[in-house]
Amino acid sequence: MDVNGLEQVDVEAKWEILLDLDASELVRMIAHKEITSREATERYIEHIKNVNPALNFLVEERFKDALEEADEADRLIAENKSNGKLFGVPISMKESFHVAGMKTTGGLLARKDAIQNSDAELVKKLKSEGAIILGKTNTPELCFCQETDNKLYGRTNNARDTSRTAGGSSGGEAVMISVGGAAAGLGSDIGGSIRFPCHFNGVIGFKSGNSQVSSVGSYPPESHSLQCRMLGIGPITKSVRDAKLLYNIIAKTEVNDKAVEAFTISFLSETEYPLSTVTANLMDSVYSRLKDEFNTERTIPPFFEESSRLWQEIMSINGAAGPGKEAFGDEPVRPLRAYLSESVSGKSKVHRYMSWALIGASLFKPSVTRVKEIEVFVARGDDILNDYLHERILIHPVYHTAAPKHGVVYKEIFSIRKTYEKYMPYVAYANVWGLPSLTIPIGADEAGMPIAIQLVSKNGNEDALFNLGELIEQEFLSYQRVNLG
Repeated sequence: MDVNGLEQVDVEAKWEILLDLDASELVRMIAHKEITSREATERYIEHIKNVNPALNFLVEERFKDALEEADEADRLIAENKSNGKLFGVPISMKESFHVAGMKTTGGLLARKDAIQNSDAELVKKLKSEGAIILGKTNTPELCFCQETDNKLYGRTNNARDTSRTAGGSSGGEAVMISVGGAAAGLGSDIGGSIRFPCHFNGVIGFKSGNSQVSSVGSYPPESHSLQCRMLGIGPITKSVRDAKLLYNIIAKTEVNDKAVEAFTISFLSETEYPLSTVTANLMDSVYSRLKDEFNTERTIPPFFEESSRLWQEIMSINGAAGPGKEAFGDEPVRPLRAYLSESVSGKSKVHRYMSWALIGASLFKPSVTRVKEIEVFVARGDDILNDYLHERILIHPVYHTAAPKHGVVYKEIFSIRKTYEKYMPYVAYANVWGLPSLTIPIGADEAGMPIAIQLVSKNGNEDALFNLGELIEQEFLSYQRVNLG
């Protein structure tokens, strides 16, 4: 996203181009005094104020503080004292990450005043590199659903079509980046929560692998080790190079250089799982582009069939008692009553998505014996996949279709008929096995809604994912900002 000669264009054009810049280009321009941090911050704030009312992606702002920090960044740059990989660059933050002086509510009415006194570990790292936080973006309650809606802040809409879902749980963050509301942002993913929104909104996202990014200061905390391994925190961006830049900042260790030329690129072969024709055709196009340059194959990786059920069981450990207590606060945990109340009167303190998910967790709760069986199975699977993914990258769909209407994803995944087994395998795989996954838009459907793929491998192969991702990004329709006029 290099934009040369920005200082040569008129002010109005400059203001518009600014929204398209990725963080890598913006930090370069700020450092070379081609634009000031103040100018960039003011432009983002103005843009957010114009587009947020219809989309509802930003739920808490710190505009005054951000402008003051931008002025300080410009002062240090003028004195040649700037230092940081994101120095003076405005970014956004998923609501679930603690930012000192801001709320972390989880979208819950009971936590509407939950102001934090300290930063999450990843927020500290980003601030230490000079990033400026503009505000926090919307999530479903407790990040517990793949659609972004809650009782406190309401629903986030897809910028390309407000009747369609933004995905979740990092839905607000993905919409923020899709409209150019910040240079880059941060999300988290325990069940497609980065990948769904990136796919539905046409942005790049990176889910980190098991334990590669600290979750200290992420809300709600995961209580069981099997759930902890499924959680991946990572960037949501306009470019693959930005995904790598931000990941290297927040990760416990930077990625090791890893050439991708020797890797086998493994495409998912035909399965019984749903997949739209346009998605299948776009994946075939990627296969055709890569097959002459790489060793390619079409296959089903080990444990793919089991992953959806394992994901649901792991999320249902203890009947999701911890999230239930968080959701209901001091009141008794009665999700069925809350669901019925919300359906009839809309007056429950808990969103129907949350209460229904808790009902499902109770129904699918694994026994103590079954949890031990899962632990043994996963440990064995880790060893097998460590070898299988040594020099292999999987290319899978994210979802069977582009962004549907609001409520459709919720019905497809949260059903007592276990339809999650049909619709979750593409994303559940990377969660269950704690694998890093890079999501890249590659095209659009007939309605112009984005479609993405995900590149998956094992911890230690992140650089190979980024390298292959940049190649695909150059060849296919990748990030294109939604211009709302």
